[in-house]
Amino acid sequence: MKKKRDFDYYVLLFFCLAFTGWLWEVLLFWLTDHAFINRGVYRGPYLPIYGVGGVLLCFLLRRYRRRPFLVFVLSMAVCSVLEYLTSYLLEVRWGIRWWDYSGHALHVNGRICLAGSVVFGLGGTALVCLLLPAYDRLYGKLPGKWRIALSIVLLLLFVADATYCTMFPNTGQGITF
Repeated sequence: MKKKRDFDYYVLLFFCLAFTGWLWEVLLFWLTDHAFINRGVYRGPYLPIYGVGGVLLCFLLRRYRRRPFLVFVLSMAVCSVLEYLTSYLLEVRWGIRWWDYSGHALHVNGRICLAGSVVFGLGGTALVCLLLPAYDRLYGKLPGKWRIALSIVLLLLFVADATYCTMFPNTGQGITF
């Protein structure tokens, strides 16, 4: 039986995953370029593509959590489509590429590549099979009023950041032109 979840469940999941994605990319660039690089369009410490992708995987794949290989393959596919479309739409909107995999093996127009898809498949599998049950337990421990207040604050900050970055996107160091 499918469990009904409140809106704040998905808001908080989105921000947890968007922040985790931001940390992942900051750490990746710290280790490879030895510099702090705030990746993405926004100024805040989050990458919405990770939040959207994670919530999408939650909706689509949670029921397959006991079938990790299927979750891996489907995560690769879902995240690759999301990454390709996001790259395309960002470039159409601002004329900028925030990432380019042209130097990687088996890439498609530099927007996605096999290595990235495999990493997203592994991440999606970890999320669906391991992390969502832990998130569910943590979410259940937070009082409802705190969850709602935190969701509202995060959404207001995000909307303010999104509004600002619609006019002045982050195009700093590490962004591909």
